[in-house]
This record gives sequence, C-alpha cells and structure tokens, in this order.
Amino acid sequence: MPFVLASQKADPEKLSAYECGFDPFDDARARFDIRFYLVALLFLVFDLEVSFLFPWSVCLSTVNESGFWSMIGFLLVLTVGFVYEWQKGALEWE
Repeated sequence: MPFVLASQKADPEKLSAYECGFDPFDDARARFDIRFYLVALLFLVFDLEVSFLFPWSVCLSTVNESGFWSMIGFLLVLTVGFVYEWQKGALEWE
C-alpha cells in the first residue's frame, strides 16, 4: 500500500553522484581510475598497522627489548613505504 500511496518523485540528492563520483545510473561495467584501488589498498595497509600497533602499545610495559625494536623496525618499514608513495604522487588526487 505505501508503494501506491507514496510519492514516486526522487529526491535530487538521491539522484546525484555518490562519494565515488560516478553517476549511479551509468553502466556498471564502465572503466574507472586505478587510484580508487590504490586508495583502498593504502587504507588497508595503514589500518593493519593500527591493528598491530594498538595491542603492542597496551602491553608495552611487559614487552622485552627485542619486541620493542621489532615493532620499531615494522614502523620504520611502513614509514619508508609511506614516504615513497608520497614522493611518487600516489596520494595526490586531481
């Protein structure tokens, strides 16, 4: 009954492009920029970093010296990767 009685006029906000910038009523098989994948992968990498860093920081008082330096090495590798991506322009959005 609500389908029959309700207004079928779509809101302009609902018909606009979503956050990804694509027209929602376009071809689903259309090609799009690889940077969408790159941003998603960067998010996953740094999200995993936080998932390792949080438990380590909680039990930092019980971690021995090798555990501390192994995490510093892990963070150093991630920092070098981040700087490399930044220099290559992977984080720039045109």
